[in-house]
Amino acid sequence: MMTIDALDRTVEFVADELIEVPGGEFRMGTDDRYPEEAPVHRVRVDPFMIEKAPVTNAQFRKFVTETGHVTVAEIVPHIEQYPGALPEMLYAGSLVFQKPSAVAGLADWGQWWSFLKGADWRHPYGPGSDIADLDDHPVVHVAFADAQAYAEWRGRDLPTEAEWEFAARGGLDGAEFAWGDEFTPQGRHMANTWQGVFPIDNLATDGFERTSPISAFPPNGYGLHDMIGNVWEWTSDWYAPKHHADPTKACCIPTNPRGGVVEGSFDPNQPAIRIPRKVLKGGSHLCAPNYCRRYRPAARHAEPIDTSTCHIGFRCVVRT
Repeated sequence: MMTIDALDRTVEFVADELIEVPGGEFRMGTDDRYPEEAPVHRVRVDPFMIEKAPVTNAQFRKFVTETGHVTVAEIVPHIEQYPGALPEMLYAGSLVFQKPSAVAGLADWGQWWSFLKGADWRHPYGPGSDIADLDDHPVVHVAFADAQAYAEWRGRDLPTEAEWEFAARGGLDGAEFAWGDEFTPQGRHMANTWQGVFPIDNLATDGFERTSPISAFPPNGYGLHDMIGNVWEWTSDWYAPKHHADPTKACCIPTNPRGGVVEGSFDPNQPAIRIPRKVLKGGSHLCAPNYCRRYRPAARHAEPIDTSTCHIGFRCVVRT
């Protein structure tokens, strides 16, 4: 299905247009939702520019054509990377959501996620699928290294978690969503998320069951599209299980903080865990009221840097 908004989008929409974000002070995180989003604390970011929308298939295709880049999902893993893995389990592929007819609870995500051989950015749902009509959809199946390589090619960078959250809020400090405190104001869907009972019944009342064109939903207060829903987005910050900040120290508001750097824990350039994780932001079209209510600016998720899926993308920033 296609929304009226999507049909009305104009050819003037420029996917990689940079939007100026003024910078400033804001309340980062929340104490009211998932524990990893706490504590809410004040942060200051300098002005920067961020891409108007997630990087699209068309943009990523140009990058691959000009550089010959091969994504992580297209490379057969080496046994040294995954000691103990069975040889038949080592093949090029990526994680794809497959809607089950029934589930035994929501604890085991393996009931709806499959590591499909041949799934990659050109074949988002495995062999036989393609992106022929999806030029204006976000590119997916990009691991952190792929997003970073694209950003470097453009002379840009990936946003920090603080930059990303500040931009997503669109000037609405402390609001629940990127557009205010009501999820569907006057019944209007503001982002591509899951309607119905996840993972077995997607009503798609927002017009989309999978990814959507980057201009299908209204922009936030800064003119940014898809900061919430559609695809999760990589940030440059290492993940820590909560915000390491003291909200009581009003005199010591951090400026341009980098996440995951905890005294006595690990070197930010080489985390101690075997497969380091970066912070994802924004939620995706698979976030539902009964599961993963992370379609909010404060929401965050840990993702191993070697992992790609059909609902993770990215956008870039330029620091002024």
